[in-house]
Formats: sequence, structure tokens, C-alpha cells
Amino acid sequence: MFKKVLNLFFPNACAGCNSFLLANENVICTVCRHEIPLTNHSKIENNEAMAKFYGRIPIEFAGAFLYFHKKGIVQELIHKLKYKGHQDIGTSIGYWYAEELKNIRELQDVDYIIPVPLHKKRLKERGYNQVETFGKALSESTKIAYNGTILIRNVYSKTQTNKNILGRSEVVKSIFSITADESLHNKHFLLIDDVITTGSTLESCCRELLKIPGARLSIVCMAMTQ
Repeated sequence: MFKKVLNLFFPNACAGCNSFLLANENVICTVCRHEIPLTNHSKIENNEAMAKFYGRIPIEFAGAFLYFHKKGIVQELIHKLKYKGHQDIGTSIGYWYAEELKNIRELQDVDYIIPVPLHKKRLKERGYNQVETFGKALSESTKIAYNGTILIRNVYSKTQTNKNILGRSEVVKSIFSITADESLHNKHFLLIDDVITTGSTLESCCRELLKIPGARLSIVCMAMTQ
């Protein structure tokens, strides 16, 4: 009752279009959910995310849930999640995407969900890792363990937004490391991030994880540039 009264004076707004959410809507309104561009990677055997990493790193599966377009709904969602503290966006997308991931054959034996980590300085600045709520929602829905301690970012670097693919490759070349004992040998790891752009950061993370004996890798992200 109190929540309903509170919403009369401080109504929740859609994270995509800022319109007021109806009583049965949560985080993203129904209109935005219909307009958001879905990739349908889970239904395409050799999708464009898989092609992005072909010949670079061995992976079981790669996919993103949404297409990221400049000035589009997905950019608005990711911006609010990453810079405005709207961590509920990651949760919402995570539960939504999990329903697709449950049906992907290559992901049936995943042992751990691992987020691309932030450097401790960046984590202190932002206060949170923007993919954590996404990963934990995936974990809760799929019953796959979430582990944010295996992969570590050792180098604090400035944003890569304005770097070209060569520049990004140089930046991410050796900034990650792993903490893994024998209990992690021969495991299937699902690496997650917010947006796939050049794939350089994800590739760098994967190269570290492949140092674990018998490691197998898959990648899923909230969005992918198109």
C-alpha cells in the first residue's frame, strides 16, 4: 500500500524513454521492450558475435542480447547503467536474456559466470561494476555460479571509447591476470560484459582464462555495436 501511495508522488520512469511505468511494468516499459533491437544470436549458429572472435580465441559460444546504436534506446540503457547508478537495468536485462540462454546447447555445462573486472581504482570511482547485477541475474535464473574473483584487472586505464582497434589492442594487451587453483581446472567459463565493440578487451580476458588447464570459454554480453 505504501509503495502505491509513494508511486503517486514519485512515479517510476522507464529507463529507456523516461515515460511513467505502469503498475505491471518494471524498469523498462512495454513500448520500449517491443522497440528494443534484439540480435537473436541464440537462434543463429554462426552469428556475428561468433564471427567477431573467429580465429582469435577458441570459444564454445558467443552472443549479445541487444543491438547498440548511437542515440538509441540501448545506448540510453547502458549509459544509465554504467554512469548513473541504475543497476536495476542490468538485473532486468539479465533475467530477460537468461530465458534465451537456458536453451543454448553449448551453454548447458557452464560452471562459472565471470564478469570483465574493473580496476580497483575505477571500482572505487564508480562504486560498482556495471555488469555485476547483469551477471547475478543470469546466475540466479540459470543456477550457474557467479564468481567475480577469478579474473583481475591490474592496470588502470582511461576510457577506450575514442581509440581505434589497434589502439585498443595495445591497451588491453596484458592488463588482466587470474587467481585460480586446481578446483578451476577443466571448467567451462561464461565471460560477460556490457557491450561488444572490437572485442579486444574480451579477447584479452579470454587469453588469461585459457591459462587455466582444460578451460573452455563462452561469451555473452548485454549488447553489441552494429
